[in-house]
Amino acid sequence: MPTLYVVRHGRVVAAPPDEDPELSPEGHAQAVTVAQELSARLPGPLPILTSPLRRCRQTAAPLCALWQAQPIVEPRVAEVPGPPEWAMPRAEWLRRSLIVDWPELIQLGQSLEQGYDAVLRMWREGVLEAILECPHDAVIFSHFVPVNVLTGRATRSDRVACFLPDHTSVTIFETAGEQIRLIERGRELKSLAASHQK
Repeated sequence: MPTLYVVRHGRVVAAPPDEDPELSPEGHAQAVTVAQELSARLPGPLPILTSPLRRCRQTAAPLCALWQAQPIVEPRVAEVPGPPEWAMPRAEWLRRSLIVDWPELIQLGQSLEQGYDAVLRMWREGVLEAILECPHDAVIFSHFVPVNVLTGRATRSDRVACFLPDHTSVTIFETAGEQIRLIERGRELKSLAASHQK
């Protein structure tokens, strides 16, 4: 059964909604710390997968350097795609999306733009497929909502935010066939408001 160490990216700088933000100085320090923790915790180098978004690639970089490894870019573990800014500002969409269940979010998506509900369904299925297809133990650098998709599947929760993973927290899963088992929850945020920084 593969064991997967899923890391939420480090803290990012403030950026417009349509940009791909980079890590803040604090985020870079967090990335170094989690790399050292993983390197000390694990018996040896594992495959490293990362979301294509810059904040995840930068969070993965210190571990890649320690292990002298090239990361595998996995688009399916990128953050959930938001609606067009004209349909709903991203800050409002995040606020609303994180307090509902998946069926409610998909219904909201359908009301905002034709076909966006299908985008949300396909994205969620893609996150699960990416994890279940991992044949061996791995470290995966991803985002707040993908970590929640996996946690929700493992705990049978349909909440979009059933868990509040902090920046560079490590949540551990095991997979077997189509099953995902939660082994260890990562460090959590103290409030949902703090999760809005993606």
